Amino acid sequence: MEASSENTALLWPILAYAAIVFTLVGAILGLSYVFGQRHNDRATGEPFESGILNTGSARLRFSSQFYLIAMLFVIFDVETIFIFSWAIAFRELGWYGYAGVVTFIILLVVVLIYEWRNGALDFGPDGGKILKAYKKLKGKTA
Repeated sequence: MEASSENTALLWPILAYAAIVFTLVGAILGLSYVFGQRHNDRATGEPFESGILNTGSARLRFSSQFYLIAMLFVIFDVETIFIFSWAIAFRELGWYGYAGVVTFIILLVVVLIYEWRNGALDFGPDGGKILKAYKKLKGKTA
């Protein structure tokens, strides 16, 4: 009997909060429907930004390099989250966790080298020229 009363004691604040949230959402939607404007002017369906009229299409073409950079950013960002989560729990994971994260980081480095070799990290048209000039300079000094 005591466990049931404890669960009820812990549950009622959540139910009260949910009731308040749904009541507020319903009130806001209801008031906006009652007091909202109903008109159909010429520019009602137009996109609007700070009073500036649109001058062309909002559909722009981006190069595939833009999407490649975005995907690489997301991939390495998620991998950073994995490494941080390992760092938080590294004492509980022990040597097995350490070996796993070292393997993970080695794979990251291998993939980064692969992407670099294929030119995925070459952000501008002069990147190859800079790399060739660097190799020539390095060859002369060695």
